[in-house]
Amino acid sequence: MGWLDVYLVPFIDGIAYGVLLFLVAAGMMAAFAVGGTLNLAHGAVFALGAYLCAVLSDGTWTGFAAAVLVGAAAGAGCGGLLAAALAPVRARGHLAQALLTMGIAFIAADLMRTVFGPADRPTPAPRAIAGTVRMFGHAYPAYRLALIVAAVLVAAGGWWVLTRSRAGALVRAAVDDADMLATLGVNPALVHVGVMVAAGGLAGLAGAFGAPVIGAGPATATTVLLWSLVVVVLGGMRSVPLTLVAALGVGQAQTLGVVAIPGLAPFLLFAAMTVVLVARSRAPEGTLA
Repeated sequence: MGWLDVYLVPFIDGIAYGVLLFLVAAGMMAAFAVGGTLNLAHGAVFALGAYLCAVLSDGTWTGFAAAVLVGAAAGAGCGGLLAAALAPVRARGHLAQALLTMGIAFIAADLMRTVFGPADRPTPAPRAIAGTVRMFGHAYPAYRLALIVAAVLVAAGGWWVLTRSRAGALVRAAVDDADMLATLGVNPALVHVGVMVAAGGLAGLAGAFGAPVIGAGPATATTVLLWSLVVVVLGGMRSVPLTLVAALGVGQAQTLGVVAIPGLAPFLLFAAMTVVLVARSRAPEGTLA
């Protein structure tokens, strides 16, 4: 049981962090696959959800539920605003999109620092799951287990929408052949806006879910954006299952990897990303599924 004593808690932490990154990275991937949009303000949307949860959550189920709903709604609204801001530069290529969204991210970071303060904001989890549970003789925070379950349910719901609903069919059609979709009377630009709104909602929701674990602070947006980009690079732009695998791998590298191979885990992660970038000369064609 010696190895379990050392690695169990970081392993579960890695799963929790990984599923949070997946919710953010899946939105980034969908926006890029549908409209070719590179959105570097996505981490700021996550941070906004985290800050709102820090303000609204008071340790009760009601307060936490309100925080999650407000965070998701605010994220969805930000997604719509980002879609409108990006519309004039979409045809100018990814560099223009990156510069615009990075500028928006800097402005958002300053606004959040002004409104919420420069210090990290701790967030209480609902008191009913703020304690610990026993696993293999170890005490483990109950909220993190609940977070894993909640994130998996959200991801499963998103997968069902993508693969089984009419809205998902429109998204997949926009990825495969936007011109053909337009001939059927559906505006691909509106589909892209819908994807941006959904992506923002996922990021805000993930921020609210993650606030009791990672807190909300000035560095939250940059950290989440960095690791989400790594997930997107490793998982590719058109495969949801590969993105999930990549997110879980990054989560483990950030928690279990640091315990197992201190100092080398980040290096190995970026080395793997470099290999993937070199090997992937062009994005594979296919549906977003």
